Amino acid sequence: MNTDLITYYILSAVAVLIILAIHEYSHAYAAYRLGDRTAESFGRLTINPIKHIDPLGALCMLFFHVGWAKPVPVNPRNLKKPKRDFALVSLAGPLSNIILGFLFAAIYLLFLKIPVSGSGFLLTFLSNVALFLYLFVTINIGLGIFNLLPIPPFDGSRLLGVILPEKAYFAVMRNERKIYLFVLLWLILGDSVAGILRAIPLIYSTPWLYYAVGIFSLSDILGFLINGLTELIFKFWQLIPFLKL
Repeated sequence: MNTDLITYYILSAVAVLIILAIHEYSHAYAAYRLGDRTAESFGRLTINPIKHIDPLGALCMLFFHVGWAKPVPVNPRNLKKPKRDFALVSLAGPLSNIILGFLFAAIYLLFLKIPVSGSGFLLTFLSNVALFLYLFVTINIGLGIFNLLPIPPFDGSRLLGVILPEKAYFAVMRNERKIYLFVLLWLILGDSVAGILRAIPLIYSTPWLYYAVGIFSLSDILGFLINGLTELIFKFWQLIPFLKL
């Protein structure tokens, strides 16, 4: 493994630890502010990554830039308006990531304006800082979008409690573990399935079929959404003259 790749994974791992901790802290803080102290009693009202990390979710974040942490415990009965407030607590995590991604995109563009010349340690250091800032943007956006999916057990699924009739919502949540397993397999195996299908001559030579089989790859779908939003954010900031590259 070359040095650049090692550096990439080290910086990604640091970004993942920080981002997952902020994501889960945002859930815990929102619940605390809305009247539920369950997360606080479990020691989750903290930005200490050790309290929040799920090993498998962190590895998915590292390699796919989408993933999850240990869910923050919330008791809806302690919330002032349980249905509405539980949805707000669920949204707090992904929204914190999208806001961070939005703000750090501006910091990244500003950092790129720093004049650099020569070579050696300083240039390598500044290049690594730039890479870290870019990863911090894209991983935040990735985690935010991934967790807004209206699929159990992700944060977006809690919005179904507001939208769906109660019976339909509980029917979905009863199958949460099965749906979770399906999504995990979709994420891990989807690329391989799409790759095999795209190797078929008819699909390979037909543009609309080639792109259509992307539906078998969750990472393709998420990549499209993440790249689209990231590009939109960078374009927005570059409307400001001193941030334009």
